[in-house]
Amino acid sequence: MTDARRISSRRRLSLAPWLFISPWILGFFFFTLGPMVFSLIMSLHDWPVVGERRFVGLQNYQTMLTQDPMFWKSLGVTVKFAAIFVPLNILLSFLLAVLLNVKVRGTALFRTAFYLPSVISGVALVMIWKWIYSKDYGLLNYALSLLGAEGPNWLGDPNWSILAIIIASLWGLGGTMLILLAGLQSIPKELYEAARVSGVPAWAQTLYITIPMLSPMLLFTFITSLISAFQQLTIALLLTEGGPLKSTYFFAMYIYDNAFKFHDMGYAAAMSWVMFLIILTLSLAVLKYSAAWVHYEGEVKGGGNG
Repeated sequence: MTDARRISSRRRLSLAPWLFISPWILGFFFFTLGPMVFSLIMSLHDWPVVGERRFVGLQNYQTMLTQDPMFWKSLGVTVKFAAIFVPLNILLSFLLAVLLNVKVRGTALFRTAFYLPSVISGVALVMIWKWIYSKDYGLLNYALSLLGAEGPNWLGDPNWSILAIIIASLWGLGGTMLILLAGLQSIPKELYEAARVSGVPAWAQTLYITIPMLSPMLLFTFITSLISAFQQLTIALLLTEGGPLKSTYFFAMYIYDNAFKFHDMGYAAAMSWVMFLIILTLSLAVLKYSAAWVHYEGEVKGGGNG
């Protein structure tokens, strides 16, 4: 009887961790893996919202890659946006994190002020930026007029519209800044003290201490910023609706239009999978080559003995 109780107790203990993580497991299967599999099935069909569904195999992918110029146009706009947004997002977040890591009066207030825009909803953020970017009564053009310069039509000129989207998107960099700030505060202060005693200048401390010690966080923020850039939709959809002249017609917006405006769910699902594969490929490439510049605390390079 005692052995049976021990076995029963061990079984309960072994099941306990699974019970705790079961909500996440169920959520993953029902809300992540399940929809992904379903969307893959949809991508192999001509799947109108109303009407008969028809299996077409890889025809949606073939049409997308060989017969749809808007696919390449929207992908080009997205790549252009990502190439500018991702470096700027990381650089500005890093500079803000460095400034907010300085021990001065009111630091907590400044940290809250810089983080606050990242929690504002996308719709509210767009309404603010629509007012800022207005050609006739916008705050930005008014500020430029005080300097004697005539502000451009930010949302109506194809030469300026993508820049307007980038600036509005950078407004929410508080989350990235917070991650880098936490990384800066985890760097041992002894490293900087030893460098100062040795006469190492501030720029060299940043280059040889701060950046290498912060590189895991920089890698994480680089990948998340890349994913965010390729999934850009809300700001562009509400600010410009893809215009003018499709200059801000992002890949995610084209997926949205195919699904909810053209009611071609199969083609939209195929485009979603292409986006997933592009993001996955870029992320794996970044991870593969990250070993050359990412350094983890306690890591020993070379592996030699003596």
